[in-house]
Amino acid sequence: MMRGHGRGRVTSLIAAAVLAVMMVPAAPQAQKARERELGLPIGGTPGPLDAITDVAGVEVGHTTLISGNGRLVQGKGPVRTGVTVVHPRGKANPDPVFASWFTLNGNGEMTGTTWVQESGLLEGPVAITNTHSVGIVRDAIIRWEVGLKNALQPWWLPVVAETYDGTLNDISGFHVTAEHVLAALDGAAGGLPLEGNVGGGTGMVCHGFKGGIGTASRKLPEAQGGYTVGVLVQCNYGIRRDLRIAGVPVGEEIADLTACIAGDGPLPQGSTRPRCGAPAAPRDEQEQGSIIVVVATDAPLLPHQLKRVATRVSLGVGRQGGFGGNGSGDIFIAFSTANPRAWHDDVAVRDVKMLPNERISPIFQATAQATEAAITNALLAAETMTGADEVRVYAMPVDRMLAAMKKYGRLP
Repeated sequence: MMRGHGRGRVTSLIAAAVLAVMMVPAAPQAQKARERELGLPIGGTPGPLDAITDVAGVEVGHTTLISGNGRLVQGKGPVRTGVTVVHPRGKANPDPVFASWFTLNGNGEMTGTTWVQESGLLEGPVAITNTHSVGIVRDAIIRWEVGLKNALQPWWLPVVAETYDGTLNDISGFHVTAEHVLAALDGAAGGLPLEGNVGGGTGMVCHGFKGGIGTASRKLPEAQGGYTVGVLVQCNYGIRRDLRIAGVPVGEEIADLTACIAGDGPLPQGSTRPRCGAPAAPRDEQEQGSIIVVVATDAPLLPHQLKRVATRVSLGVGRQGGFGGNGSGDIFIAFSTANPRAWHDDVAVRDVKMLPNERISPIFQATAQATEAAITNALLAAETMTGADEVRVYAMPVDRMLAAMKKYGRLP
């Protein structure tokens, strides 16, 4: 925080104004075509929004930080980062939800999971940011909860996850502040969340294309309970040649448009990337990166069943071409908005509902489908970005992706 009340107040007012602009929802026409509108044959039936917010009560908020260009100067930028939050029952409802988590590969972080595993409950929001901002985001959530006097325990153990955006962002400049986190928490809303280069996903790269935040949902037919499964991802994993969409080897079909150095200045020391527009020499790609996935459902599932749901996220990631490489942090959390007030002790015995295991398989399938669709939506929404040291990461060219779909008979 700045010293000096006058200067600090002016700075806070400016920051608040900037954040207010960043938190304004995009008009419907600003949304690019998504997997549902393009008719991609991923499977399942999307909910009305094809988003995690199709699960009643769920709210999503972003703070997006984009500033500066050119060479990286630690502490100054360029900045390409942010924070995304998911409130399971909305920011005004602190009632915990049954939850569980799973890690496909653990070269990453999701705080608070020890207590989620022990208690079977998620208390408060889930937040996602960059690797070096986990601490400040965690502390800011505690500050927010304490300010609301949501005293479930005398202490808070927030769930905060991360992926690494150091290719495009001054990650060690620590640009995410408590005020940015509070803006995302307070600005969260229902409706279709922004996707792509927003929030925690601002500087992320997915299968060699610009990645970031994506969301999707799947609605079960009434005969299977009519439940909704919603997914939100922050995708920053995978290599180009492995990318699949609806089974089509899109990464093999679009092998160019790899990350490059924009501008005519001297190349950064040690850089192996070509200049943009120059022929790219073949590179032995290594799978390293991360994906964080949040799964919400209104199906009445208990924590041990939600653990099973969280593991099925891996199948959706695998359908897309991820395999959880050694350098990847692939961490998933699933929660159910059913069974309100299950945490409270105002009665001696609390009755809860549980979906029989014999009826849970459609939830598993919907989870895998919604995960694949959410990753695809992140790729579809993201825009080409040039960041630190003038590294440029291209958006996936939608026209060429659709041509690949037609080539393999997946679209007419």
